[in-house]
Amino acid sequence: MTDDREFYTFRGYLMMQDRQQMTPSMEDYLEMIYRSHLQEGYARTSQLAAQLNVQASSVTKTVQKLARLGLLNYEKYGLIQLTEKGKRIGSFLLKRHILIENFLKLIGVKEPYLLRDTEMIEHHLSLNAFHKIKLLYKFLQANPAVMDQFNHYKLERRKPGREK
Repeated sequence: MTDDREFYTFRGYLMMQDRQQMTPSMEDYLEMIYRSHLQEGYARTSQLAAQLNVQASSVTKTVQKLARLGLLNYEKYGLIQLTEKGKRIGSFLLKRHILIENFLKLIGVKEPYLLRDTEMIEHHLSLNAFHKIKLLYKFLQANPAVMDQFNHYKLERRKPGREK
């Protein structure tokens, strides 16, 4: 059997996506700024550094890049405030994070893997795959009998002599 599809490296697929020049790290910053926006209406550099476990100088560099993309307004030593575009994208990033985390919880992923796996998946997921996961998540929530079958299947697979 031959496979006529064109394959690319991981980086090649990323290069093909129109990601508005945002790296996964920049997405994390924007998501965290959006979280702060929801609570306080703004963010501060020192607050972001503590929340993301990074140096304040890293926050400043990334915030400046996000400002150049038109996602936020920032003046040195001042408040970080989202533009309408930044709010829209930040909202999507937070929803994406919550969906992936909740989906992973639903299928049984627990700490210490839950947050790490969520972070690793969310940044490299196509919009198409995101919508399919969202649809599956809603289906599983609406059909508890299917989840019961899945959980029973997981238990059966754990029995000695069975594959995991």
